Amino acid sequence: MTFRSDVLVNSSTTHFVHGAPIMGSFPAGHESLVVGMGCFWGAERKFWQTPGVVTTSVGYAGGHTTNPTYKEVCSGRTGHTEVVMVVFDISQTTLDNMLRVFWENHDPTQGNRQGNAIGTQYRSAIYFANDAQRVAAEASRDVFQKELTAAGYGPITTEIAPLGEYFYAEDYHQ
Repeated sequence: MTFRSDVLVNSSTTHFVHGAPIMGSFPAGHESLVVGMGCFWGAERKFWQTPGVVTTSVGYAGGHTTNPTYKEVCSGRTGHTEVVMVVFDISQTTLDNMLRVFWENHDPTQGNRQGNAIGTQYRSAIYFANDAQRVAAEASRDVFQKELTAAGYGPITTEIAPLGEYFYAEDYHQ
């Protein structure tokens, strides 16, 4: 897993809302999770309001280009999706809770869209950093699929894949 900040314009390293660091190595007892659930601003807001979350940042992941820009990602030619990196304190919350926030705050059955936001960059995705995250993501998907099916929704289209590189979005998005 690699976190790339080459694309940052002003090299902002602190969260605009709560002032916590958004990059670097995080202390022991913290875990990060990278998810895509539509526009990264709305998704990020859901997480920074969640108890136990230490910081969040927005970026791009899951594609095939290096150092993508917002404009390039929106073109649909990079393969990247808009994502949120959530860093949480494992003494205050759990990975399962972070996954619950993910599933409950978007429609994971819409494919390459969330509401009126259409394109591959808005797809639902969980990019796992290790096997434990993969297992938890797949298990939570299966639980939520049962609930969605019972509510009349179709199959979950969420991409669950290893996190390759995470590219921090430009400063004006942080």
